[in-house]
Amino acid sequence: MAARDRFHEAVKLALLKENWVITDDPLRLEAGGAKFEIDLGAERLLAAERAGEKIAVEIKTFLGDSPITDYHAALGQFLNYRLALELNEPDRRLYLAVPVIVHEAFFQREFLQISVERHQVSRIVYDPVNEVIVQWIN
Repeated sequence: MAARDRFHEAVKLALLKENWVITDDPLRLEAGGAKFEIDLGAERLLAAERAGEKIAVEIKTFLGDSPITDYHAALGQFLNYRLALELNEPDRRLYLAVPVIVHEAFFQREFLQISVERHQVSRIVYDPVNEVIVQWIN
């Protein structure tokens, strides 16, 4: 089993507060002979605006020595996980969960904005202290 991210429980609680049902912790997939573990799988069954929506969430802290190195690793994981989902669960949308402080500072840089747009990285911006989702970015 992969190591859990430091803010795993905070993101999980934030999703629960928004009426998501955690279906997998972690979400395990196999695609083309490779095995993957995405941090969380969730469904929303009741809310009219997102009824029946399924998501997968990869949680990142960006607390390493180099945010750009952390981003490189996160982007590689994200792209591979998205491909595995396309092959196995095409109705499930993948999100990269990013702490609000990192999103406000690091993800506002021009290169990061171009990168997330080019690679179509959907994000959940979360507050790890208050355990809430601040913003959904598709």
